[in-house]
Amino acid sequence: MPSDAKILIVDDHEHTLFALESALAPLGHRTDRATNGDEALKQVLRGQVGLLLLDVRMPGISGLDVVRHLRRLKQTRHIPVILLTGFGYDHDLTATAFRLGVADLLTKPVDPWVLRTKVHYLYDAHQRRQALEEEIRVLRARVAEQTRAPEAAAPA
Repeated sequence: MPSDAKILIVDDHEHTLFALESALAPLGHRTDRATNGDEALKQVLRGQVGLLLLDVRMPGISGLDVVRHLRRLKQTRHIPVILLTGFGYDHDLTATAFRLGVADLLTKPVDPWVLRTKVHYLYDAHQRRQALEEEIRVLRARVAEQTRAPEAAAPA
């Protein structure tokens, strides 16, 4: 994932999108927005999403359904997701969210400092993971190349 990966904010309310973008602005990361689950899935599948802030309840595809789709695909399986809910604590929702591999579940209105802190650490951890995976790919290619090199140099 490129270092300019964006944070995708998904909510069906314009004022919430604006508030979340404003809260994250001090971090300096690129952000983009989607107003429903379908749009969110399309943007994530196009690539360059490093973290997803996702409302749980939206018309059409819910936030939980978006996470279910993302976790089935290798290229999106490890994107950190912070779910947002405006309906307070719900044990079943919390259990389902964490079972799906959501990084966190926050209630709205979200404390901007808490949101920035969580996003900062999750985004950076995901970036480091991607960099390590790329390094592993490069090292495996080098090992495979060195393994083939003696065979090619051996006399027939």
